[in-house]
Amino acid sequence: MHVRDLSRGRELRTTRSKIMTNPKPAPALGPIRWLNNQPYLLLSLTSLFWAANIVLARHVGNHVPPITLTTIRWFGVFLILLPFAWPHLKRDWPTLRRHLPLMLLLSAIGFAFNNAISYWALQYTQALNALLIQSSGPLFVALWSLILFGVRLTGAQLAGIAISLVGVLTIILRGDFAALASIAFNKGDVMFAASLVSFGLYSALIPRRPVTHQLSLISFTTCCGALMLLPFLGLGILHRRGVEVRSPDSGDIGYVLIFPSTLAYLFFNRGVALIGPNRAAPFFHLVPVFGSAMAILLLGEQPRLFHLVGYALVLAGVVIASRQGSAKA
Repeated sequence: MHVRDLSRGRELRTTRSKIMTNPKPAPALGPIRWLNNQPYLLLSLTSLFWAANIVLARHVGNHVPPITLTTIRWFGVFLILLPFAWPHLKRDWPTLRRHLPLMLLLSAIGFAFNNAISYWALQYTQALNALLIQSSGPLFVALWSLILFGVRLTGAQLAGIAISLVGVLTIILRGDFAALASIAFNKGDVMFAASLVSFGLYSALIPRRPVTHQLSLISFTTCCGALMLLPFLGLGILHRRGVEVRSPDSGDIGYVLIFPSTLAYLFFNRGVALIGPNRAAPFFHLVPVFGSAMAILLLGEQPRLFHLVGYALVLAGVVIASRQGSAKA
């Protein structure tokens, strides 16, 4: 009996040893970590959120002045993120402080000026004009990347941008390219173009940002962008241009704070960090695609052949320009 007990004891110890030396397989990545490494999905969602924002901005702009809306937008995003970002901000503060000039520039061009001027422009221009100008976004990103860092578009990137641009125009002009001759531009169009020039510079500089946590970057830049707008907000109030945000606008402003602001900028910054600005820029062309799709689904607009042709061209162009092989070695 004693021999049997010893044998059983050895078997138990062997079994425990096997269990300890053969750990369980590593758990699969959580959905947030998985999404964080999907640049094409991140950039597509960014375009979706921004498409809804263009339509919504024209509605909210009838009640809230551009400076007021932009200040509320970025202070709101900062307050939403602060509880989650605070530990990262404390850890990353020395790095942020060392790169303060670049961080302030990103805050000004990516948040304060870009958004305020685009909201202001939408009070003077039509949605058609804004979408036409929006389609030039990838060209401004490419131009700044070339001027600042000597990064040139590859043949595939240039071809992809051109193809998707034709698709955008097909959708916006409803298949009638002769309509371009009848489009008149005004000061709102110039202002909207200025916002794209500003955001093109932001997009080109984002890969050169200091290495910090994403929440540190966006919480710092949104707070600085809002602070930069406070003097202009004060001037507006002194000139009685401030406005009370009425309760029916609270849902619209809530959408602006969460989707085209917090999530879109987190997604955009991460997408650019993963594949670079020139490969990410063609995703701007998805904005009018999503906008027209929303009109079909939500407003009852009838789908036409030009929609399908435009969608196919835009998607083909985005795939060609953003694929791995289109990047320079």
